[in-house]
Amino acid sequence: FSNVGLGIVHSMAHGLSALYDTPHGVACAIILPTGLEYNKPVAGARYRAIGKAMGVEGIDAMSDAAVAAVKQLSADVGIPADLKGILKEEDVAFLSESAFADACCPGNPRDTSVAEIEALYRSLM
Repeated sequence: FSNVGLGIVHSMAHGLSALYDTPHGVACAIILPTGLEYNKPVAGARYRAIGKAMGVEGIDAMSDAAVAAVKQLSADVGIPADLKGILKEEDVAFLSESAFADACCPGNPRDTSVAEIEALYRSLM
């Protein structure tokens, strides 16, 4: 993990796990589809590889199918689709700043900012 840099999904999940006692794997799984959408403009080729590994048909033509497959897998195993009932509005600014400062954030394939991370959290509320 220390060699690849895990990105904003992990950095956003760290704060949720610490502040709300949400299991880190669950927090990552909830945030993953949002992180994939956010990084899609710079990671399309990687998403096709993910889709192929997941057995998604016709993946060579579209990277959106990989994101859809991840969302479906999450739903199939009972991962919540959002942070409703977990994330509180009064914590969004703190969590966003913490995620941006987290050691995993620089490994994200797309440059980000505190404001963009804040928008990602809010999109999950």
